[in-house]
Amino acid sequence: MSLTVAFGGKGGTGKTTLAGLLIRYMIEKGMKPVLAVDADSNANLNEVLGVSLNETLSQAREMMKKDVPTGMTKDIFMEMKMEQALVEGDGFDLIAMGQPEGPGCYCAANNLLAGLLDRLMKNYQYLVIDNEAGMEHFSRLTQKDVDVLVLVSDPSRRGLTAACRISELVSSLPMRVGKKVLVVNQVQEPLSWPEEVVKVFSNGNIYTVPADPLLAQFDMQGKPTSQLPSDSQVVHAAWALFDKILQEIKAG
Repeated sequence: MSLTVAFGGKGGTGKTTLAGLLIRYMIEKGMKPVLAVDADSNANLNEVLGVSLNETLSQAREMMKKDVPTGMTKDIFMEMKMEQALVEGDGFDLIAMGQPEGPGCYCAANNLLAGLLDRLMKNYQYLVIDNEAGMEHFSRLTQKDVDVLVLVSDPSRRGLTAACRISELVSSLPMRVGKKVLVVNQVQEPLSWPEEVVKVFSNGNIYTVPADPLLAQFDMQGKPTSQLPSDSQVVHAAWALFDKILQEIKAG
């Protein structure tokens, strides 16, 4: 079985924490190695996973404009920089996209990166991609087939509306999405869903994760949130929803 899961949602909803927990879940279930792609320009998936980030692909793209050694082709240079940017963890590898393009033309660098990323991803059965809110970065530089798109929101109207808009945006992009689910994070009491949410996501594709003070405690202390104890509320809820999603994928 191969599986590609992409996460999206507005900032501050906990999507990166859930992406990190999914990577831990996959490793515990023997679904490894996992390639984790941090496609959020505010890269912090490495902090959730408890590893250091050496450099990002955007830094390699900037360097290609001026720092390619004499006698080295640009494609070989970019391949070398990608290898240097790849962080090896316990059961997973991580690569971060970094900041979007600045002034100037990046077509050649982006084309090289797209080809290299596609080749890299084919070496892994399991991919977890943490995207920025709008998904544009994802649509430009990563593969187009996604088995599960997890849109993460907090219980606010703004967060839920953003999740619906991202879902509609993704539907307009040239990418295949097998299944879309909404995960409403930091829930403290039973909720009734706005009509727009029910229209975009059927009730069977809406999951909730309870608010957990231990999560904030880990965050304040700088501890990797992917290492929350197994009996914590967040981990318990996340494992239940990951189990259900995988069962539905296997069932076809």
